[in-house]
Amino acid sequence: MDELDFALDVKSINDDGDIEGLAVGYGNLDHGGDIVMPGAITASIASRKSIPMLLYHDQKRPVGVWNRFSETADGLLVKGRFSPTSAGREAREDAKCGALSGLSMGYNTVRQKFEGKARQLLEVALHEISLVTIAMNDKARVMRVKEVEDLRGRLAAGDRLTEREWETLLKKGFDLTNSEAERAVRIHLKKGQGDPDGTADPMAAFWAAMRSAPIEDLTGED
Repeated sequence: MDELDFALDVKSINDDGDIEGLAVGYGNLDHGGDIVMPGAITASIASRKSIPMLLYHDQKRPVGVWNRFSETADGLLVKGRFSPTSAGREAREDAKCGALSGLSMGYNTVRQKFEGKARQLLEVALHEISLVTIAMNDKARVMRVKEVEDLRGRLAAGDRLTEREWETLLKKGFDLTNSEAERAVRIHLKKGQGDPDGTADPMAAFWAAMRSAPIEDLTGED
């Protein structure tokens, strides 16, 4: 059985154990030289009701099940649920915090062709989808998209965000580190902006405060 890794673009992970995300990216060359072509998985998932969710392709480490699949222009969108076991709960928390940052599909190649040094996977038989720490494919980033979109929607509606919510938006929505996000929020509040009041574009006001901040504030140096 072959393995192919992808970054886990998480649409949502909730406390009930449900997870949704883009598992397989189409048309993107991974670091191993493979490209999953659109439609490569269609036949394999046509009659499947579920696919095992494993850790690191270890058959002895199941942590849930993928039970809904749909193909989009970007790739394979999957929905599943973590098992209500200690292993499942631990995997869920690791995925939420980014420790498990990718998905890796276990498969057998049915049809393929080579274009230069790249191998195009035209059809594969999908056996399982594992959670892994490092993904080879950069199609998507680990991000709790649903939470970010909810926060952006609240901003658009004129709601006020807490300091912690601003940090979440910056870390998950703009790929800032924890320290970068915390520093950005402190600068925003230091500039007297406070929480956005909905009278102007809140993100524009926020980044205006960032751009006008002293260099030492942005770098953390005195």
